[in-house]
Amino acid sequence: MSQWPITLRRLFAPSLTEGAPPADPAGMAQLAAAVDSAARRRLGRSLALRAVDAGSCNGCELELHALANAFHDLERLGLKFVASPRHADVLLVTGPVTTNMREALHRAIEATPDPKWVVAVGDCAAGTGVFAGAYGVAGPLSSFTQVDLVIPGCPPTPVQLLAGLRCLLEPG
Repeated sequence: MSQWPITLRRLFAPSLTEGAPPADPAGMAQLAAAVDSAARRRLGRSLALRAVDAGSCNGCELELHALANAFHDLERLGLKFVASPRHADVLLVTGPVTTNMREALHRAIEATPDPKWVVAVGDCAAGTGVFAGAYGVAGPLSSFTQVDLVIPGCPPTPVQLLAGLRCLLEPG
C-alpha cells in the first residue's frame, strides 16, 4: 500500500493543537508594568527570576516558560529570567521537595544573594499536591526554608504568576 493517501490526509486534516488563550494585552501590560514599577521602587532595578524544579511534573514549568514566550514576552515588560541563582532576586520553586533534589535546592537558596524571596509556585510546592505520601517526596517547600509567597494553582497561569510577583513586591 502506498504511503501517499495517508500523507495527503494528514496534510489537509485540521490542526489538533489548542488555540491561544483569549488576549488581554492591555491588562497583561498593565499588570507587568505594575510589577516592574514595584521592583524598581523596591530594588532600584528590574526583577531577576530563577526557576528551580524541586521535583515537579513540569506543569508549572510550562507556565513559567510561557511568561517568556512571544505571547507574554516578560523581557519587554522589564522582568527577566536569569541562568544562575547568583544573579536572582526571586527563586520560583516548583514541585514538592524530593529526596534527590533537597541538597540542590538548598544550594540554590544559599547561592542567591540577599535580599531574596523564595516563592512556592503551584500546589505541589505549597503542600506536596498530588505527590502527597509518595516515597520520594521529602515534603513541601516550607518545611525546608522560609517561603515568602505561595502562588496556588495546578498549575498557576502566567497572569496568576505575575499577580503573585506584584503581591510579593507590594505587600499589604
